[in-house]
Amino acid sequence: MTVVKIGSRVTVSYIGTLDNGRIFDDTANQGPLTLTIGANQVFPALEEAIIGMHAGEVRNIVLTAAEAYGPHLKENVLQLSRDAFPAGKEIRVGQKISMEFSNGAARVMLVTAAGESGVTLDGNHPLAGQELTFALRVEQVE
Repeated sequence: MTVVKIGSRVTVSYIGTLDNGRIFDDTANQGPLTLTIGANQVFPALEEAIIGMHAGEVRNIVLTAAEAYGPHLKENVLQLSRDAFPAGKEIRVGQKISMEFSNGAARVMLVTAAGESGVTLDGNHPLAGQELTFALRVEQVE
């Protein structure tokens, strides 16, 4: 039986859940994911957990926030005056806004609060600060 190692081409099926049981991703609709171990196509900690598995093996793999999207950083949250946006532009909670910064960098940010005088934008990944659990099955190892 072939065992997963660095350089293996692996096909996996998975369901990714959060601590509250909410599914954040799965392969049910798009089909299994094929990746090369060591090519940094997924989180390094996930690759490490898959090493040593074989086709047909099932495992629950838990990644800490640090091993996944990192912590939720306060410095990625901006509070801006409503005047920083064009007059009449509709801004609502849940909306994504592309922001360009003075250094030329651009980032898509999520509106988390919007009022007449101010707007709060969050540039963290939506899963930052979350522990991720993958119910994973290795389908094929090449």
